[in-house]
Amino acid sequence: MDNIILILVLLLLGIGLKFIPAFPENTAQVLTSFVIYVSLPALILIQIPKLPITHEILVPALMPWVMLAFSALLVLTCSRLFKWSRDVTGVLMLLVPLGNTSFFGIPMIESFFGKEMVSYAILYDQFGTFLALATYGSVVVALYTGGDAGGEKATLKSILKKIVTFPPLIALTLAFALYSSPALPAIDFILTPLAGTLVPLVIIAVGLKVEFRVESGHLLPMGVGLGIKLCIAPLLALGIVHLLNLNSPAADVSIFEAGMPPQISAWALAMSVGLLPKLGAMMVGVGIIISFLTLALLFQLL
Repeated sequence: MDNIILILVLLLLGIGLKFIPAFPENTAQVLTSFVIYVSLPALILIQIPKLPITHEILVPALMPWVMLAFSALLVLTCSRLFKWSRDVTGVLMLLVPLGNTSFFGIPMIESFFGKEMVSYAILYDQFGTFLALATYGSVVVALYTGGDAGGEKATLKSILKKIVTFPPLIALTLAFALYSSPALPAIDFILTPLAGTLVPLVIIAVGLKVEFRVESGHLLPMGVGLGIKLCIAPLLALGIVHLLNLNSPAADVSIFEAGMPPQISAWALAMSVGLLPKLGAMMVGVGIIISFLTLALLFQLL
């Protein structure tokens, strides 16, 4: 409970900092860059060597792809049903299948399940959400805008470059390479304080980027998108786990991750190519607030 209160306080702090001139508009980008290049890699290097290598790790590695396929199909179905524009469909194709499983997910996993379960969240994020952002996200951008985030046509080479140069994935590779080595525990005194910056920096950055201004024409797609992301997707994950008798701590974390709100990076990708940035910002902001309730309810079902 204390951790949840801390997250709420940090979120409100971030929202409040938006109104202080001393913090420039790019403060959130600076904070998230530090997290991507320093905090998250440090956490990965600490937690992955503690992860037991068993068949259970397949669940967090595969579940995000099942959720992606289901969510994308449901968005396309709703788009045809409600006759949404190409831009609206493009935004939802990015924000509904891709959850905030790292920046928001890892702190929430730590709050509800404890630090020992963070390793499964990292697997879900790195083998699922991140790879999906780099591959599926690039395809969606190419299909709905004709280019990538830099305004250029997405290619296999550019996608692979994004994957292999992403700092958390480099850290994940290093962590597995040094899985049984004493090298990482030897520098734990350096990694631990760096990893400890992840939660406060991420949640403050989220508060800085939250938007709550809702345009009437976007209410329906936002509501449908968040309904799929926060309610239907995690319930489907829960059903799959029970149907296949995959019950385990790794499965519980995977179900919880499936219920995370829309990913900030997916919104940034949509914004960079001009796909209705206000709708994306609303879904991210409103989704985060609602998810405090939906995740608490989901946790009771596990």
